[in-house]
Amino acid sequence: MVSAMAEHSEYLQTRGFDAFYGLELLELGARAARGRLVVREEHKQPFGLVHGGIYASIAEGLASWSTASVVVADGLVASGLANHTSFLRPVTAGTIHAHATCKHAGRTTWVWEVEMADDQGRACALSRVTIAVRRPPPGAPLQVRAPGQETLAADH
Repeated sequence: MVSAMAEHSEYLQTRGFDAFYGLELLELGARAARGRLVVREEHKQPFGLVHGGIYASIAEGLASWSTASVVVADGLVASGLANHTSFLRPVTAGTIHAHATCKHAGRTTWVWEVEMADDQGRACALSRVTIAVRRPPPGAPLQVRAPGQETLAADH
């Protein structure tokens, strides 16, 4: 398993939308992924609860990065295709802890289940995310590169 080795975690965390809202990747691999998000005021809806879009973003971020960490070795890219998130318990402060489990790793799609919990370990959201695996569009980078490494290590 590709652990979110310190050198990769910081690199991946500083890219795109996931960096914008603060997702921290802790572990990436073909079968599982872990991440967390420290709740900020910007994550909350007007009633003081973490916005549902944050949970959906955590789930898709973990599933996409984990799938990409494997398929990049084959010159493929991963992107969200479907995301169904159910909200179970509100979070108003602290950290959201996420654990993703791969349920299907096919040639063109991967399916992940993502469980999110609060600091007390109580379930707060569940997601099922489908990731599309495709050739990159013309002009897109073929591989995710990490500092000091040719490509992000794959889990096979």
